[in-house]
This record gives sequence, C-alpha cells and structure tokens, in this order.
Amino acid sequence: MTHKTTPQKDAYSMILEAIDIGTFKPGDRLVESDLADRLGMSRTPIREALQRLETQSLLARDGRSLIVASLDHNQMAELYVVRAELEGLAARLAARHATSEEVRVLLEMVEEDRAMIDDPPALSRANRRFHKQIHLASHNRFLVQQLDLVHRSMALMATTSLAAEGRGEMALAEHEAIVRAIEARDETAAYEALKSHISVAFVTRLKLDSRAETEG
Repeated sequence: MTHKTTPQKDAYSMILEAIDIGTFKPGDRLVESDLADRLGMSRTPIREALQRLETQSLLARDGRSLIVASLDHNQMAELYVVRAELEGLAARLAARHATSEEVRVLLEMVEEDRAMIDDPPALSRANRRFHKQIHLASHNRFLVQQLDLVHRSMALMATTSLAAEGRGEMALAEHEAIVRAIEARDETAAYEALKSHISVAFVTRLKLDSRAETEG
C-alpha cells in the first residue's frame, strides 16, 4: 500500500508568495543562483519559474537581469477600475449566496482586525484575507480565479494604502458596512459599499504616491 505525501511548494509558488507578502518588492533584482541557494533547489526549476513570472508580467527585464515589476500610474488606474467592478460583483454574489457561517466569519474578521489598526503591514495581510473570504463567499469559482489574478498584480505596488494616517480605522468601518449589507442580503448595497471601499483606497494611494514623489 502506497502513501501519498503532500507535495512541496514548487519554485514558482514560493517566489510568487514572496512577492505577494513583500519579501521581494518592486525593483528588487532576482538572481537565479541566489534563489536556488535560498530555496534549496537546483537552478533549473528556478529558471523555469522566473520565465513564467516574466511571461505573466510580474517580473521585468533590467538589462540582462530580472527585477520585480512595478506599476506605472496608468497601469495602477486600470487595475483599480477592474478590481472595483470584480470586487463589487463578488460582494453582490456573496449577499445572494453566502452561508450564515461565512457571514459570521466575515464579522469576526472585522472585529479581530481592529487589534491591527496601528500595524499597517499586519492590517494589509488581514485585509487580503478579508477580501479573499468575500471572494469565496460569492460561490463563483471563475470570479475567484479572476480576482486572484487581480490581487497578484496588486502585490506590485510598493506601499499599502493602509499606511496612510487614519486609513486603517476608516477601512475597517467600510469593511463592516460591506459585511452588514451582505448579512442583510442587500445585493445592491453590498456592491456599492465594496466599490466605494476600493475607490477610497485608490484615492488614498494616489495621495501617498503624490506625497512620496514630492518628498523625493
């Protein structure tokens, strides 16, 4: 009798996760030999993973080197337009399909995340978990797949809008409004609340970027 073992994460998944959580930031150079040592792998799977990430525009060429890509102003604006519509749809479908248990989990997330108000990196991770939970509550696998791609691209932004003063508390209030609309089975209110939430986050990010450019 053979026993199935849980497969280890492959090079692609490990590098992608490192970009997603900010270990590798936009502009960071990824060197094949360094990654092989760091991940304890041969260079062949690393090379294949880097090629795949470049094809997906998560890595970019800088001469002969590969660096973590970054988004320019227009790309960021385009991404937020798509994100707002897809996230809004997820909230609408969650209001229609979410189980009572899923709604309770969302409410508990909002309460638990209040402890992270003064820790933007931790709140950013919690924010991703919260949005992912709404995606899953939509009970639409194709929408979840598209939102995964969108959030993967969000990792190419060097900062989080939650770093802005007062934004964390405001974001959690917006999260609660979204969940209350889902709990009330008000599809339109859930859609509008989540779209508004993304819009405010975009405005906040634009202000942060503008300030960073001025100070630079």
